[in-house]
Amino acid sequence: MNHDASVEQQILATIDKWVERELRPIAREYDQADEYPTDLVEQMKELGLFGATISEEYGGLGLSASTYARIVSRICEVWMAPSGIFNSHLIMASCVERGGTQAQKEHFLPKFASGELRGGIGLTEPDAGSDLQGIRLAAKKDGDDYLLNGTKTWISNGIKGNCLAVLTKTDPSASPPHRGMSLFVCEKGDGFSVGKKLKKLGYRSIDSAELIFEDFRVSADNLVGGEEGRGFQQVAGGLELGRINIAARGAGMAKGATKMALHYAMERKTFGKAIAEHQAIQLKLAEMSTRAAAAELLVSQAAAKYDHQERCDLEAGQAKFFASEAAVQNSLDAMRVFGGYSYSPEYEIERFYRDAPLLCIGEGTNEIQRMIIAKQMVARAS
Repeated sequence: MNHDASVEQQILATIDKWVERELRPIAREYDQADEYPTDLVEQMKELGLFGATISEEYGGLGLSASTYARIVSRICEVWMAPSGIFNSHLIMASCVERGGTQAQKEHFLPKFASGELRGGIGLTEPDAGSDLQGIRLAAKKDGDDYLLNGTKTWISNGIKGNCLAVLTKTDPSASPPHRGMSLFVCEKGDGFSVGKKLKKLGYRSIDSAELIFEDFRVSADNLVGGEEGRGFQQVAGGLELGRINIAARGAGMAKGATKMALHYAMERKTFGKAIAEHQAIQLKLAEMSTRAAAAELLVSQAAAKYDHQERCDLEAGQAKFFASEAAVQNSLDAMRVFGGYSYSPEYEIERFYRDAPLLCIGEGTNEIQRMIIAKQMVARAS
């Protein structure tokens, strides 16, 4: 159920105030220390962000993808990391809401929405990233349970979260391989441990971890959809929302970098005038603002299709590809506008420069996005 425009405007206004009051003052300090923002997470629970896209009947806010994308963009104009704390969680929720049994929805979704159960999605393995069909984490039937054995890596919320939707191999001999893949909702317990916290160039303050499963016992009731072999499709559906989220992050960061560059260019003087009056800087600013605006429009287009329940892998792919590249280019251009100061952690722009490249890799690399876009073009034309 989608809210009327006035309710959505109120939610966006609340997020605006929260970003300025709570996020902006601590972003640099927490990023530099790579410290998890525990207090922010509690505030996110209060704001309902862990239930942002979950239906109201299960205790969520029931927001449209369009409003959700605008929330993500607004946060990422200031600091990207917090958006990851609820995004991968909402992909897990989307997999259950779209692919789960009625009993699973009633059991898990209210706990996801409140943040009581919080986590993300376990896809990537040491030898399987873009090629998800290459995963090896095995789930073997054992009575009314399954035993999970294997490793996942680069898992967002892997340390501080307490629940994960884990993609497994239930039939290693299946052909094609995706027919042997199943998704389980796993709450942490014996046999499900954190290997290590992974250090990162950027996207700090959110925990990215290696997770190890050793004879981890999970009930067959936690097999999403109650039927083996459907995990790959369930995850693909959740990733549409994930790609719109990454695109929204890119659009927000492209806009944030532009605002920073403009503000600095109006203040900094050389040769007797503000550098914003120098043609070389003006050309950069014009390109940056146009790129950011185009990214925002592509995100809006993809989110609108998702909201109308139309197939949107082409549009989500275009938005993700363009907006993430826009974030990278705008952060680099802003570094050039800032000159020598861009290398100082006293200025926020160096964080954008470190954070943005992740967007070109996460939720399907931009090389994969190009292939998806082209395949969809061919399919739609034939």
